[in-house]
Amino acid sequence: MRSVVQRVSSAGVTVDGEEVGRIGPGMLVLLAAAPGDGPEQIRWMADKLIGLRIFPDEAGKMNLGLDQVCGEMLIVSQFTLYGDCRKGKRPSYAAAAAPEHAQQVYSDFIQAVRDRGIPVQQGVFGAMMDVELVNDGPVTLIIDSP
Repeated sequence: MRSVVQRVSSAGVTVDGEEVGRIGPGMLVLLAAAPGDGPEQIRWMADKLIGLRIFPDEAGKMNLGLDQVCGEMLIVSQFTLYGDCRKGKRPSYAAAAAPEHAQQVYSDFIQAVRDRGIPVQQGVFGAMMDVELVNDGPVTLIIDSP
């Protein structure tokens, strides 16, 4: 699995002009699945992101996780994170999971985060989405599962 994580003051996602998800302070997660991803990678990524110490403590140091600041998570599927641009001008998406598998991984990841007590909003898998955010910091990280 691959994710791009942004600490946000707020974020939202719309499909065909209709808002389908919105959060206040927390984390926007753009998520892509690879062919071999399963329960182990989902569990690892959920635990990693929730505990990721990117939120400021009382001294202003990035020292707190999402669970410690009672933050929310907006999760948006984005297979293009596996786009390989090393050759030519058109990205290759050969490293991305097939849509059926990716949708299952996406759904299971959302459930894993919810099971850990984090309020979750989500995009619509496979849809053309407009994502807006106020990046807080800015703080943006790329995280790959083992």
